[in-house]
Amino acid sequence: MAGSELQVMVIEDHGFQRRIALRLLAELGIERTLEGADGLHALDVLRRQPSPPDVVLVDLDMPGMDGIECIGQIAQERLARAVVVVSALDPALLNTVQTMARAYGLRVLGSVEKPLTRDKLRDVLARFGEHAGEALIEAASDFSVPALLAALEQGEIVPWFQPQAELGNGKVVGVEALARWERSDGSVVRPLQFVSLLEREGQAHALTERMLDEGCRWLRRWNRDGMRLKLSVNVSPLALADAQAADRYQAIVENHALKPEDVVLELTESSVMADAACGLSVLARLRLKGFGLSIDDFGTGYSSLAQLAQVPFSELKIDKEFVCGAHLQPRKRAMVEASLDLARKLRLATVAEGVESAEDWQLLAELGCEVAQGWLIGRPVPGSELPAAIARWRRPVH
Repeated sequence: MAGSELQVMVIEDHGFQRRIALRLLAELGIERTLEGADGLHALDVLRRQPSPPDVVLVDLDMPGMDGIECIGQIAQERLARAVVVVSALDPALLNTVQTMARAYGLRVLGSVEKPLTRDKLRDVLARFGEHAGEALIEAASDFSVPALLAALEQGEIVPWFQPQAELGNGKVVGVEALARWERSDGSVVRPLQFVSLLEREGQAHALTERMLDEGCRWLRRWNRDGMRLKLSVNVSPLALADAQAADRYQAIVENHALKPEDVVLELTESSVMADAACGLSVLARLRLKGFGLSIDDFGTGYSSLAQLAQVPFSELKIDKEFVCGAHLQPRKRAMVEASLDLARKLRLATVAEGVESAEDWQLLAELGCEVAQGWLIGRPVPGSELPAAIARWRRPVH
């Protein structure tokens, strides 16, 4: 989307500052603007819009309803597609606000310190066009549970693949399989909207095994074409409550003439153990068979260290919340450094998720992370498009 086509709202209680922001937007060619004199007024204006504006610029420090509360309401009611935080406040507070907005499902383009300038606004608004297709707010999809179960049964829920590249040389060495529902009308539903429903319906096993089976089918094909890759597949914690899971996963992999060593099973840190005793047994047996075990989203739950001590993990995945923008934010960088240090001491392989800029790539390379995953390298694509996506990837040159 060209900048001039954006619709942007300015929420700022200071009349003079608000007029400056609107004038700067006009100089950038953005003619479709809205304004709010404070949080409550802005919410009232937004609720009356026929469709949500693309970007809302929110000043954090306002009387009455402050910007933090205002962003919370915008996110919960889905009143905008993206937000920019405007403030001269402490960077740690800005980071917290951005994390809160993302937790609600609202896209955060970043923060801009006062005083506003045309260059600052142009740079932050340019991010709206980047990855917009992947990052738009998830609209509530109109599907029923029976339709979802039928889709799983009929093979409409398939893996898309996101490449993972070595930071040392830029070579793509693996892919993560991410569930997508390819509906008959051509639309694609992302996992945020259906995975928890499938788990609630007792279909956690079926989804995990489908992703593993289809992922291995593609991996075998790529291997035959000379592309040697590892496959990472997310395992629902509910699937670990089944004592037979390890044998079934081994059978699926070997059915495609692959080895368990070709596959890494990713477990979300916040929910590894549904049934601790059975789960530990299954994980130990998977590791014994040669599967890699990865602790996903490391650092975002509360049980990281306990689980690292109990489970025979072979890989640690650093969560995108810490990785994206780490070159600019000392707190994020500190989390990345601490995670990498811990991984080294525990002899775990390391993968950083959410790598979106050459600067973050460079930082991770300097800190000794091994593998990167994120939009800089490539977005998730259907299996048929993966070779072309890998061919497009060019390692950042420094």
